[in-house]
Amino acid sequence: MPVDTDFADEGVAEETAPGVRPPPGAAAVFGPALGPARAFARMLATRGVERGLIGPHEVPRLWDRHLLNCAVVADLIDSRCRMLADIGSGAGLPGLVLAMMQPDLSVTLLEPMERRCQFLSECIAELGLANTSVLRGRAEETVLRADVATARAVAPLDRLAEMAVHVVRPGGMVLAIKGRTAADELRKARPVLRRIGARGAEVVRVGEGKVDPATTVVRFFAR
Repeated sequence: MPVDTDFADEGVAEETAPGVRPPPGAAAVFGPALGPARAFARMLATRGVERGLIGPHEVPRLWDRHLLNCAVVADLIDSRCRMLADIGSGAGLPGLVLAMMQPDLSVTLLEPMERRCQFLSECIAELGLANTSVLRGRAEETVLRADVATARAVAPLDRLAEMAVHVVRPGGMVLAIKGRTAADELRKARPVLRRIGARGAEVVRVGEGKVDPATTVVRFFAR
């Protein structure tokens, strides 16, 4: 995966911005993808903040709250999966991170806002992610046949479930990264999940022993 981890224009951010330097456990989680992850962290801390994709207060916790939180979700994606759609990709979380983690996976970043699409395209080019593309549009207006769909901070689970059925194949898996509200969102979404024929809906915690806190994900499968 070709990437220069010492960009002259952004490398200073890793030396001066608290939280941009990877914590000790990052190498164990990211493995060979640590170099691209470091470069992506600098992009988020500089251009991402300048363009309003993340708030400046998020920079000190880029690794713990965002990058590592997304990276461990790769543990839930079976090696037989070939295509992933990241709904409302925004700043590329989790889509770009998962593309780094699983280079054999074809990743589509689905994002309706032009300025975010531009940022994502720049990241893909500079990180050398040949397995990743950007598609401008809304999930509910798009028809894809992905094996797995991911989403983070996009919509409440009941609304997200209806979006996801447009971008996964029959039997495809949906992974919604949630926080402390996961169980409550799942309870409220049960009627919608039943109506769309979703199965196996559950709250799972991934990354135990790797990240603290572990990442909370609502997982279900399409009809």
